[in-house]
Amino acid sequence: MRETISRFDYIDAAQELGDRFAALVYDVEAPDVRVESHRGWSLADCVGHVASEPSRYLALTHGADEWPSHPRFLNDIYAKQIANLPTRDVRGLTEMFRADLAELLDTVGHFGARVPMMRIAGQRRVRADAALGILIGEMAIRGRDIARSLGRQWSIDPMIAPMVTRGGHELLRPWADHHVCSGHSATYDIRIRRTGERIVYQFRDGRLEIDPTDPEPADVHISIDPISVVLAAHGRFAAAPSLLAGRCMAWGARPWLALGLNRRLADARSRHAPQP
Repeated sequence: MRETISRFDYIDAAQELGDRFAALVYDVEAPDVRVESHRGWSLADCVGHVASEPSRYLALTHGADEWPSHPRFLNDIYAKQIANLPTRDVRGLTEMFRADLAELLDTVGHFGARVPMMRIAGQRRVRADAALGILIGEMAIRGRDIARSLGRQWSIDPMIAPMVTRGGHELLRPWADHHVCSGHSATYDIRIRRTGERIVYQFRDGRLEIDPTDPEPADVHISIDPISVVLAAHGRFAAAPSLLAGRCMAWGARPWLALGLNRRLADARSRHAPQP
């Protein structure tokens, strides 16, 4: 049985990581340095994006905004965030981030028993508290990108891995495109080390089900380091080197399937935008 993650666990993790992120960037005097990521952002761009996210999540929580119908459209959202920043001063952006994050976490902390659901393309599908796991992963990865660009230390707390995966699943379920993985049938049993987290991904002719109530016998069992889980959620993970280094292990009837799982998940959510 999976461990329960309460909204206050999400809040505490987001607050701790937000404080660390703000401390990392507040005194940086090189806003135009390039950040090591696939987006080609400057440091000010990266900080501006992270600083803009709490207010976007707050709007999502209140129903004033919605998640796009497909993750490809997030690129447009992020580009508009950066183009419309109220300032490119890193200190000013950091102060905006702190204030907006505090408001978001206070709002989540005062939810009643009925947790608001964020909309995806008009339908209410994403729990507003679990969505903090997405933001937690974003702060962890962007902090890592910035720290590496500045030659500074940055650690990722292994205990955020279950929050990041559960938050990501809130979007993966509605975003998954079974046409991309058509013909693939397999069950993946995944254990995140140093946590009690277990995940089952079950593909049936390309259709993905996450944690089915009555799963088929696993074709492959995977044991994976929690930090690798966070990196994988943001496309910073290569299966083969991780297997060779022991950060990931696979066994079972079809252990080779572990090599392609991250690609299949990425394909399922990102390859093709749905037609209107």
